[in-house]
Amino acid sequence: MHNQLTPAEAWQKLSDGNARFISSESSHPNQDASRRASLVETQDPFAVIFGCSDSRLAAEIIFDVGLGDVFVVRTAGQVIDDAVLGSLEYSVGVLNVPLIVILGHDSCGAVTATMNAVESGTMPTGFIRDLVERITPSVLTSRRNGITDVNNTVEEHIRQTAQRLVDSSRVISDAVEKGSTAVLGVTYRLNEGKADLVSTFGTL
Repeated sequence: MHNQLTPAEAWQKLSDGNARFISSESSHPNQDASRRASLVETQDPFAVIFGCSDSRLAAEIIFDVGLGDVFVVRTAGQVIDDAVLGSLEYSVGVLNVPLIVILGHDSCGAVTATMNAVESGTMPTGFIRDLVERITPSVLTSRRNGITDVNNTVEEHIRQTAQRLVDSSRVISDAVEKGSTAVLGVTYRLNEGKADLVSTFGTL
C-alpha cells in the first residue's frame, strides 16, 4: 500500500518521476485499463499535490505518475481557501497520504498580477481580487526583503503557503508533528521542467 511509504520515500518517488520527465524518459506508469479497473472500489495515493492551476503545471505529467498515485488540488496561485483546506485534510485524515507538496512555478500569472496590484495600488475586480488579496502578504514580505522579481516572489509565496497550511489546519499540523506526513514547498522551472524543494515542514 502506498500510504505505508514514509514522507521521504514518497518524495523520492516524485523526484524520480520528475527526473524521468526532464530527460524525456517518462514511463507513464499506472495509466492502463487494468490499473483503471483496480481502482474502481478504492484509492491509495502516495502524495497530495496542491499546485497552481497553470496549464503548464500538470502534476501527473511532470512527476510521471498515473491513476491513483497522487491526489491533486489546484487553484490559481495555489491560494488556500476553506475548500482547499478541507480537501487537504481529507487526503491526510482519510487517505493517510504521507506527503503534501505545495507546487508553484516560474512566471506565475497570479503572483505577477498581485505584484502589479501592489505596485499600482489598483485592485482587480470580481473574484480575481480574492486571489490577489490572498497572495498580497507574500508579495509584501518579498518586497520588505528586497525581492522584486517574480520567480523569487513565487518562492516566498510557496514558503508562506506551506506555513499557512500548517498554521491553519490542526489535522495537518498534528500529522506533521507525529511524523506521518511532511509538507514540502516546491517550485517548478518551466524551462527545464525541474521541481526544486524550497521549504520543508516535517521529517524527510
